Amino acid sequence: MDHPLDRWHDMVDRRDPTALDDLLADEVVFHSPILHTPQHGKARTRMYLLAAFQVLLQDDFRYVREIRGERDAVMEFMVDLDGIHVNGIDLVHWDEEGRIDDFTVMVRPMKAMDELGRRMAAMLESLA
Repeated sequence: MDHPLDRWHDMVDRRDPTALDDLLADEVVFHSPILHTPQHGKARTRMYLLAAFQVLLQDDFRYVREIRGERDAVMEFMVDLDGIHVNGIDLVHWDEEGRIDDFTVMVRPMKAMDELGRRMAAMLESLA
């Protein structure tokens, strides 16, 4: 079995989220830096991650650091959104079958979080 993070990085590198359904556990939980409550289930998580792919995966998006554990990882990313520097982390946990069952995104600074929230809301509206 391929490592879940290798599959994740392949999707990001190709800018192609079509493998999300295979990578996400049915009962995955998504924790957004913008929303106050966790989002439960594959459909909701997939929707948020699809929007994030559209908003964040600009030409200069890059992961700059990664720490892997046995069943979890932290990946730090950077991207500029129209001159606003976004620094964030993806905190990911996967189950024994190699499917992501918990995905948390944290973003800094506040100006970046505000811009990301605005763009994500617009993208989610267009995907609905």
